[in-house]
Amino acid sequence: MPRTGETLTARARWLRFSTALGVCLVMAIDHGTAQELESGLRGPVLESEINAVLQPGVQVRAADRADRARQTGGLPTPGYSPATESAATNDYPQNDDSLFNAEEPSSSRAAAAAPVRSPSTALERTRQRAGRNNSPSAGISTRQDEEELDDLATGTVRARSADAEERAALARAEAVNPRVSAVESSYEAADANPYAPLGLRLGTFTVIPTLEQGITWTSNADSSASGSEAVLSETTLRLNAASDWSRHAATAEAYGIYRKSVSGDDVSELQGGINGRLRLDLAGDYTALASLGYTVRPESASSPVIITGVEDQPLRHTIDGSLGLAKDLGKLRLSATGAVSRETYGDAELTGGGTLSQKERDATLATLRLRAGYQVSPALTPFVEAEIGRRFYDLKQDSAGYERSANRYAARAGVMLDIEEKLSGEVSLGWISEDLDDDRLDSVSGLALAASLNWSPQRGTTVGLDGATTIEGTTNAGESGSILYAGTLRLERQIRANLTAEAAAGASWRDYTDGAHDLTLSGQAGMTWWLNRTLGLTGRARYETRTSSLPGRDYDATSVFFGVRMQR
Repeated sequence: MPRTGETLTARARWLRFSTALGVCLVMAIDHGTAQELESGLRGPVLESEINAVLQPGVQVRAADRADRARQTGGLPTPGYSPATESAATNDYPQNDDSLFNAEEPSSSRAAAAAPVRSPSTALERTRQRAGRNNSPSAGISTRQDEEELDDLATGTVRARSADAEERAALARAEAVNPRVSAVESSYEAADANPYAPLGLRLGTFTVIPTLEQGITWTSNADSSASGSEAVLSETTLRLNAASDWSRHAATAEAYGIYRKSVSGDDVSELQGGINGRLRLDLAGDYTALASLGYTVRPESASSPVIITGVEDQPLRHTIDGSLGLAKDLGKLRLSATGAVSRETYGDAELTGGGTLSQKERDATLATLRLRAGYQVSPALTPFVEAEIGRRFYDLKQDSAGYERSANRYAARAGVMLDIEEKLSGEVSLGWISEDLDDDRLDSVSGLALAASLNWSPQRGTTVGLDGATTIEGTTNAGESGSILYAGTLRLERQIRANLTAEAAAGASWRDYTDGAHDLTLSGQAGMTWWLNRTLGLTGRARYETRTSSLPGRDYDATSVFFGVRMQR
């Protein structure tokens, strides 16, 4: 029978063994529950797993297995990580063979004593790997790292897609070889107007030449009361030039028309002109405007000066020039413009031979216009204008002994319009008067009407309105002159890209100081069909009639033109 002391010692040993076994079981259960919560439920805890936990150095070996799994590409599972480095080094001597062996090989103790440097969880290790991939030396991060971060953060396990590796390879290839767009494209934008002229480049100007050649039939060759039918060859040359300067602007226009009879009434006449405009943008919101023009044409049969018994009407030469300065002060628009107009006449050829001088009609008109406007809105600017000037005749007295030089006075009120591409221009109404130096002659005065408007109701359609008031001198004995009101309404429509139609209606009213008057009405319609950008076919018809209170001035004329038009 054993002794009492030995029995107590055995019981104490058994008690200590039972206590240690219970602590190990509790730790194993807690460890398995933590793994299930982090990596997903795996079912019941096996007895072999509990025994593996009870083996010495199990925590260190679990961390080593997690590191090896991460290095081989497998998804790491979070393992136990002590709170301090001292806990990572086992303070108790352990042995792989027995739980109670107090001695452990030196190599095992050294491995157990080394501190654990790897991240405590797989989430932290994945974040570190993603950070290395995002560094400049590692290139761009892959989509797999982003998915691992999302999975570990939400506690879910994502199944890898079948083409995950292919997408990652394509992403790496695109990062190394980025896509480059084509230098040139085979696509060419459609030309907005394939039949518009291209023009010729002359220095800093673009010049557009147009040549028109055709045949005209007319019922009244010289637009006179006694005119007769004729077939005419008509040639027209026009040149339009415009600058492309970054600052300032200049434009120029030139034309020439030659008409020669082919059959019928004998007609041979030449007319032409040139006009240029210049705008200079100066400092301090100042703008300088200049223009210069010259025209030459035969005296019209509708002129207020009636010359009888002549073979051909005399040539009329006109030179116009102006210079102005404009200034903007906030919404206030101020301008001053000086203008000079010079008119000279050639000698008239008499029917029986010889010439008749027209020098007594040569005169120069100089005027100064002052304008002040206020910009109510960018589209509307009302203005008032005052004009003063003088008409100088080269001869102080004409052949009848009258002094026809005169002083001019005018006042107008109007509005300037600028509604983007829809409506632009100005219209005004006022009073104009010329007081002649000779007391025997009455003043020539009346309403002053002026308009210059362009309206585009829709794309491809342009409507224009032009109006002017002109005081005309005369050399008829006892007459002061006349005042002429003239207006034209124009319509142009682009029916197709290569088909353009145009129409115009005009009216003029001439009021003489002795109470007589002339009324002239006209209408015209035409079309141009472009075969290509350079060559087109054109035709137009025109009718004009005049009724007068003076004898021998009524007439009407009908004409039809057909020809070709060339442009560059």
